[in-house]
Amino acid sequence: MSTSRGINFLRVVRQATKINRNHNLQQTRNGHGGVVYRLPAPPPHKSVTIGAEVIGGVAWWWILWHLWHDYEHITGEFDYPDPSKWTDEELGIPPDDHDV
Repeated sequence: MSTSRGINFLRVVRQATKINRNHNLQQTRNGHGGVVYRLPAPPPHKSVTIGAEVIGGVAWWWILWHLWHDYEHITGEFDYPDPSKWTDEELGIPPDDHDV
């Protein structure tokens, strides 16, 4: 019984060593891009550049349009109150005759 198991074990080892001998030791990477090691990156496709410029233009138009037409988001919707008209009580200042 041990002989038959030993023979099967040797067959498995033999097949495993055959696979490893024919197997490429370098791993395959699925990066979909060119190799850029010590080289400049390849230039992007023209459609990518045009798409980025269009999206950037729309984004700046949106920002500048809303800064011009809805500037209250930055400056505030209401007039700023005059601080000289505030009372000491509103500011939380105790009266002069208050004992500490």
